[in-house]
Amino acid sequence: MNPPPPPRGPAPPPPHGAPRPRAALVRRYGAFDTCEDAVQEALLAAALQWPGEGVPDNPRGWLVTVASRRLVDQVRSEAARRRREDALALATPQSALLAHAADAAPASDHDDSLSLLFLCCHPALSAPSRIALTLRAVGGLTTAQIAAAFLVPETTMAQRISRAKQTIRAAGATLSAPEGPDGAERLAEVRHVLYLIFNEGYTTTGGTDLTAPELSTEAIRLTRLLHRLVPEDAETAGLLALMLLTDARRPARTGPHGELVPLAEQDRGRWDRRLVAEGVDLISRTLPRGQVGPYQLQAAIAAVHDEAGHTDATDWPQILALYDLLEQCGPNPMVRLNRAVAVAMVRGPAAGLDLLAELEGDKGLERHHRLLATRAHLLEKLGRHQEAAHAYREAAGRTASAPERRHLTERARRLETPA
Repeated sequence: MNPPPPPRGPAPPPPHGAPRPRAALVRRYGAFDTCEDAVQEALLAAALQWPGEGVPDNPRGWLVTVASRRLVDQVRSEAARRRREDALALATPQSALLAHAADAAPASDHDDSLSLLFLCCHPALSAPSRIALTLRAVGGLTTAQIAAAFLVPETTMAQRISRAKQTIRAAGATLSAPEGPDGAERLAEVRHVLYLIFNEGYTTTGGTDLTAPELSTEAIRLTRLLHRLVPEDAETAGLLALMLLTDARRPARTGPHGELVPLAEQDRGRWDRRLVAEGVDLISRTLPRGQVGPYQLQAAIAAVHDEAGHTDATDWPQILALYDLLEQCGPNPMVRLNRAVAVAMVRGPAAGLDLLAELEGDKGLERHHRLLATRAHLLEKLGRHQEAAHAYREAAGRTASAPERRHLTERARRLETPA
């Protein structure tokens, strides 16, 4: 069945065109993988027709209608799926498919993106599968883009996404956001997935590049969407503020050859002051609500860093106080490590080293390169250069990130061969 010709329009198809039509189809029909295929066919039809015939006035409505028709055609052509065809035919009046033009305004402009986020973060999925499915289904990234960002073969990522869809189907999950305690728990999982996506984009866990900007940018876009859909949720606002304040430093995090530039050595004139202002304003409006959580506290710490005109002007006592609160409401090994740095800046490197010694037996950090790198930094501040150089080299051997490894190795070399 050929889609009706759309009216002419001057603009090309919008980016990220698939997630909302895909969400609308999943809400209506419930078959995640089949809806995915139908939307892809609709996007292909748009790519072929729109450049010559013009973009319709309502591109999303056009995609939803065309994808719905393709879905019905596909179901009817497969005898093995006769039961699904009957259910689909009963659930979808013919008038909904044939009575109005494809680009006509929909009866409701309901945005199902939040429900689709909840679906992609289903408890039955592993964390890597949640991330991959979120980027594919909600973010609109291609399988090749996701695979490249996480340094795995495209076939491996395709299999991971396919298994995730099958798991959701087997679990009988539907496109409906859970309510009550279950809804709050799933919302926390959605935030965590977006946080992981952003972190991987801001500092990749492996490979030749320090950052993967497409991931952090996509995480910010999705978190903006989540914040618009749950504007009263303080932790979602805190997460968005944290991303904005952190990503503002990205232009200064690498040198001309892609080398890592530590926070203390960055040219703060290169920071994105627009993002800093937006992040500071958001967290300043969120904290007074009184529902303080880990993302809000991390955003407040980032704001203190970003508001300092230069390294020496950083209010480290305030940062330490915020880390004390963070350790109470969201304790984890990395928080304790960062708090040790704040203690060192307020009370001296020796005090920081004492706290690091307590962390050396922590299973989450004992093999982590950042524990050794922090120890090396504090030893260097104390003038214990040979010990620091050894710790830098040991840290370099434990990171999979090439830029971090080069940076740590260069630190060791400078201490071993001082000018």
